[in-house]
Amino acid sequence: MAIGLVLLGIGSVQLGAGFAKLLFDDIAPNGVVWLRLATSSLVLMLWARPHLRGRSREDWLVAVRYGACLGAMNWGIYQSFSRIPIGVAVTIEFIGPLVLAAIGFRRPRDLAWVLLAALGVLLLGFERGHLDPLGILYAVLAGAAWSGYILSSAATGRRWEGIDGLAVASLVAVLLVSPLLLTVDTADLADQRVLLLGAAVGLLSSVVPYSAELAALRTLPAATFGVLMSLEPAAAALAGLVVVGESLAPVQWVAIGCVVAASVGATRATRAGVHPDVIPT
Repeated sequence: MAIGLVLLGIGSVQLGAGFAKLLFDDIAPNGVVWLRLATSSLVLMLWARPHLRGRSREDWLVAVRYGACLGAMNWGIYQSFSRIPIGVAVTIEFIGPLVLAAIGFRRPRDLAWVLLAALGVLLLGFERGHLDPLGILYAVLAGAAWSGYILSSAATGRRWEGIDGLAVASLVAVLLVSPLLLTVDTADLADQRVLLLGAAVGLLSSVVPYSAELAALRTLPAATFGVLMSLEPAAAALAGLVVVGESLAPVQWVAIGCVVAASVGATRATRAGVHPDVIPT
């Protein structure tokens, strides 16, 4: 069940990424980031109606940390999307969770899946030349925030019931990125098409995947989660092909095979009851 939730989140978030990139012709990336987070925050707050009274200081600190990671991750990856292809950006971003997986695994057999995923990342990432250096840096930033998201998500799930913590964290993320609206033409935000696509991006990229992954991390070890997320570059490349029209080279298909094989290996290990140590939070 937990593995299925992770896969659902992966497919949803990358489809949302494709629609987000289509919006860049109509509105600046900062505006798309805000629309994504604002939509998801509104939906989650109405859905969860989180209980805020009686919360400890530690509960609030965890939720704020989670929200900061969400905001930084979204901002970084959308800035990267605007400069380099989706599949390449997510491949570079994946460095973050891949490092978590490498830290969490202890046995050589488990580490082999991480190395196979790393090979896929390298093949997919180095196929395209002349990448915008700033786009690469933004992807690295998103990867670091993604690592924080994984750890904070697990901690939030332990302290907040249901999706209460996710809803609060999403509101925190909106507040943190709201100053970015000063760089966006307000007329673009009033366009009906932009608002509708932005809402769709928010649902696909935030509400569905974050809810699914938060539920999965209640039982799935963080290290196993990190290797399962090796599917992200493949899903991103496919979303880029189908939604945006970014073509794939043969070596990129080989890379996709590597990351899929690594994810299958991690999934089989999980089903067999082999759980790497959970990374401390």
